[in-house]
Amino acid sequence: MSYSQSQSGAYALILGETYGKRRLPIIIGGFEAQAIAVELEKMKPSRPLTHDLFKNFSDHYNIIIKEVIIDKFLEGVFFAKLICMQDGKENEIDARTSDAVALAIRFKCPIYTYEKIMAEAGIIMDEKSSSETEKQEQYKEKSKNEFVDYTIEELNELLQKAIEKEEYEKASRLRDEINDRQKNK
Repeated sequence: MSYSQSQSGAYALILGETYGKRRLPIIIGGFEAQAIAVELEKMKPSRPLTHDLFKNFSDHYNIIIKEVIIDKFLEGVFFAKLICMQDGKENEIDARTSDAVALAIRFKCPIYTYEKIMAEAGIIMDEKSSSETEKQEQYKEKSKNEFVDYTIEELNELLQKAIEKEEYEKASRLRDEINDRQKNK
């Protein structure tokens, strides 16, 4: 996931083929990106987020999401279905693609799409260009400098406050800074 260069306040969720170089870039909003990032980064908010609530509810009633299928691409918008199982019965539920991905991560289920969608909306990604790598390195350096004057204890306090305020991007940067310092001890 990365910040979208083309749309302000949006993020690009990049899904990749298991065996291949094609990627499916999906533009999502900040809140949707946050819901995905929280689970990917294994952050534990003080209260369950909506997708966590859905997972808890599903677990309680023995509903599993078997897989997610990105099944349509119309006018630049992706559509998805949750393939759910309960008591041996399979059901399909329509979902926004960002929600489907957030749930797939929580249920640890695969995400599929059709060849037609990959051919229409997929892109082939080769090795990162040197300018793209440079931008990422500059961002990492800027993020590190943001917290350079704080002790580990202060960083941990800031991390807890960021999680409580649901500022997950800041929490992610703080966590990375803490991890980097602990590796370099």
